[in-house]
Amino acid sequence: MPCSLSPAAVLVCVALLVGGVAAAGAALDAVDVEDVYGFDDTPRAEPLDHPAWFKASFLDLDADLKEAVAAGKQGLMVYFGQPRCAYCHKLMTVNFGSPDIVEYTRKHFDVVAIDVWGIDEVTDIGGERLTERALAEREQTNFTPAILFYDAAGKVALRLRGYYPPYQFRAALEYVADGHHQRESFRDYLARGDNRMVFDEGDLNDESFFAPPPYNLDRRYPSERPLAVFFEQGDCHGCDVLHGQSMREEAIRGQFADLDSVQLDLRSTTPVVTPAGKPMTARDWAAELGLFYAPSILFFDERGREVLRVDSVVGFYRLRHLMTYINSKAYRTASFQQWRQGRELLP
Repeated sequence: MPCSLSPAAVLVCVALLVGGVAAAGAALDAVDVEDVYGFDDTPRAEPLDHPAWFKASFLDLDADLKEAVAAGKQGLMVYFGQPRCAYCHKLMTVNFGSPDIVEYTRKHFDVVAIDVWGIDEVTDIGGERLTERALAEREQTNFTPAILFYDAAGKVALRLRGYYPPYQFRAALEYVADGHHQRESFRDYLARGDNRMVFDEGDLNDESFFAPPPYNLDRRYPSERPLAVFFEQGDCHGCDVLHGQSMREEAIRGQFADLDSVQLDLRSTTPVVTPAGKPMTARDWAAELGLFYAPSILFFDERGREVLRVDSVVGFYRLRHLMTYINSKAYRTASFQQWRQGRELLP
């Protein structure tokens, strides 16, 4: 089936080609693409109410999983969020505002909510007891909403960190519910749909601070500055929004100019020497990193250690804070979550 290059049509095509469990139109006809990517991401004034169909849990995740499996479901979704997070609101209003997504989620999973700032005790799948906040930090839920999918055997089948548009979120549900996680990566699962779609190459969005090729990112000999690697692709609406909105802010552009920054097409055969000194193509490196979303921005320290990645929808508020973390070199002494909690920042 040929796919139009309009963003709305691309959403429908991916949903049809990747999942195949429900008609894409039922879930996506009402989706406003601009609303998904270009929303104001500042913290909300009103706290979030979870859907009534979320599980009323005593926060014993092992017991919750067993109850889900006994009810004929494929696993458990553990949702990490916070009441005023704009991205969490978007998940609830857009993704869980779709009857199709809600019906599919409720059929195949129970959903338990964790407050990333919470102090209530949680018993994890392995029986360890710790606070909600400690669990969120252990699982590196850098950006909310974050979701851990546990399969019926109690294994983590998929991690999502941040907000994803409905078509990718629905694909994630199907990826776990249909057992694809036992055979292939989520990236490969999505690619089976992407590879059948007809795209023009399209130009990437350029920025004055992007270093030109050749891309020798070898940091076995330390650099003086952190490194930011943008993985993007042509005909990418999320990439267009990133560069057309957040990246137009001088506060953001100035901070990227203080880093070593490069841009790679995650589908290309462009030669790259990775921070670890390994020669490969941009496409192969993206696959090795497990990237499936564009745009993704990965940050490496002066010695080539990855310290943070944002591989989901990101707006000005979130991007500004993560750039402050990187440029202040706070990663030398604290994880992003520890730094954020110390400053009482909403992710």
